[in-house]
Amino acid sequence: MNLARQTKSELKNGSMRKTKLAIVGLGTVGSGVAKLLLDHGDRTARHAGRTLWLEKAVVRDLEKPRDVELPTGLLTADVNDVYDDPEIEVVAHLVGGLEPARTIMLRLLESGKDVVTANKALLAEHGPELFTLARRLGRTIAFEASVAGGIPIITNISQCLSANAIESLEGILNGTSNFILTQMDRLGTPYQAAVAEAQRLGYAEADPAMDVDGTDAAQKLAILAHLAFGAQVAWQDIPRVGIEQLEPDDLRYASQLGYAIKLLAEAKLVDGKLDLHVSPTLIQRRTPLAEVQDAFNAVRVVGDAVGPVFYHGQGAGQMPTASAVVADLIDTAVGRTRLTFETLEPFSTTSPPRVSLRNSDELPGRYYFRLRVKDHPGTLSAITGVFGKHQLSIASVIQHERNEATSPGGETDIVPLVIMSHEGAEGAARAVAEGIEALGVVRDSVTRLRVKTP
Repeated sequence: MNLARQTKSELKNGSMRKTKLAIVGLGTVGSGVAKLLLDHGDRTARHAGRTLWLEKAVVRDLEKPRDVELPTGLLTADVNDVYDDPEIEVVAHLVGGLEPARTIMLRLLESGKDVVTANKALLAEHGPELFTLARRLGRTIAFEASVAGGIPIITNISQCLSANAIESLEGILNGTSNFILTQMDRLGTPYQAAVAEAQRLGYAEADPAMDVDGTDAAQKLAILAHLAFGAQVAWQDIPRVGIEQLEPDDLRYASQLGYAIKLLAEAKLVDGKLDLHVSPTLIQRRTPLAEVQDAFNAVRVVGDAVGPVFYHGQGAGQMPTASAVVADLIDTAVGRTRLTFETLEPFSTTSPPRVSLRNSDELPGRYYFRLRVKDHPGTLSAITGVFGKHQLSIASVIQHERNEATSPGGETDIVPLVIMSHEGAEGAARAVAEGIEALGVVRDSVTRLRVKTP
């Protein structure tokens, strides 16, 4: 039994101190955390210098089948069993969404518990409130698992790279969207079919909106931008574009030009102002970010002293995320979290922001435009005239000949057109797309994507 293994671990480690823990929310990640604590107590005790004793696990349904064997008496449906137990020192808060997750965390802090969480949406929305309360009560919140799953990016930015001024960070922060794009790129799978496959494999929820529309990545970017640059930005204010408008043709055309398409979250400091955005981006093939496949995540950070460093790994899933949670539990139990928490003061409402955001219209970049246009005399001239009007220079134009493959629905006078621009401002690129659509020669809306420059 797991209880026997947990007890055996305690006996084996002799007179080690016992730190009692609880888990609130025993879903996929919570079950993984329980497995690590119950089945690998020797391992966690070796790193923590104490026994991490799982005392309670709070669930909504006591009868629900679970893929972890739990000791008798550990499960409870009453979170008050955790609030009211003064011997429970640290709690893994693994409840998703905003409510009741926010209320539960507030109560945990008020009842004298240190908290470890994986809820990035909660931190992005209510971080200042939660962290202010924790500081006032002398408690801590650890949140490594909230961004990029098993990749220790929070620790690396806040501790390992603390000798650096971070110049930029960019990453693939959503494994679901990356899996979908990999399917579209590798197999030519249509978008909706790729989403269905992601749902079948458990990568995407029944409603995948937050993954595919850029919300999830923007929430994570808001957290990283705060840690790396001191930015105080609401995730809703980060310009974001999702992958819903992409077609297999976009992946194919990008590949012909030597690029892969990834949903990229970027933060870059330029002249004291921070550029932030999440958008599908063409990234040159055979570069590390372009080669991130399936549900993996990756983050590239550039520091003024260390230069570029690259982190790659599983950004979601039961055990990678559980790995990050248990690492935070160990750090909290031994006091490392407290040292960092008191020194860095994450999500402080009293410290002024170190940087301001650049107007999104001023964001520089190159752009990919994909259009379906009427194959009539003067069409191309009218389109290039719009580029000239907004002072966005054209780097290349690819027009495929009319055939059944390029003429959807048998519209033989419609041809695909791909235009790559030189560098220009986001506002100009947006105005070009709107101006082309106003010409009346485009069958559908213009697809416009950013192109990552070296």
